[in-house]
Amino acid sequence: MKFTPSKLNTFLIFKLPSAYLCGVRVFAIDEERCITRVRHRWINQNPFHSMYFAVQAMAAELATGALVMNHIQMSNQKMAMLVVQNKAVFVKKATGMIAFECNDGLAVKQAISKSLTSGESQRFWMKTVGKDESGAIVSEMEFEWSIKSKS
Repeated sequence: MKFTPSKLNTFLIFKLPSAYLCGVRVFAIDEERCITRVRHRWINQNPFHSMYFAVQAMAAELATGALVMNHIQMSNQKMAMLVVQNKAVFVKKATGMIAFECNDGLAVKQAISKSLTSGESQRFWMKTVGKDESGAIVSEMEFEWSIKSKS
């Protein structure tokens, strides 16, 4: 199965319903990058009339996780994946449409190759940047992923 935004968004309905209900959607994905988007709405706001930080984290984590899932599928191997750490910096209020972009597909590919060669788990960091409609950065998040071959 080829990963497409439509297939990943359907996946969200069944496997990450809270993200789907909050409006998180995959906009684009290929081997190198993934872009997710979420619009500030009543259901995902905080008391300060901007997007709740956890909704931003869901969209940011999905941008990284979808790349990991995509590369695992392309490897034709069974692998476990898990977020073990994350870091976040919030620069300004998130209102309107926020797009999170991760360009770390190569890091995922290298980690999968190392894990399959060594048989050991691999840890690696992936960064995603959230920007509003004007292109201003609203948040930057990093996720440390751990992957391990199940074979």
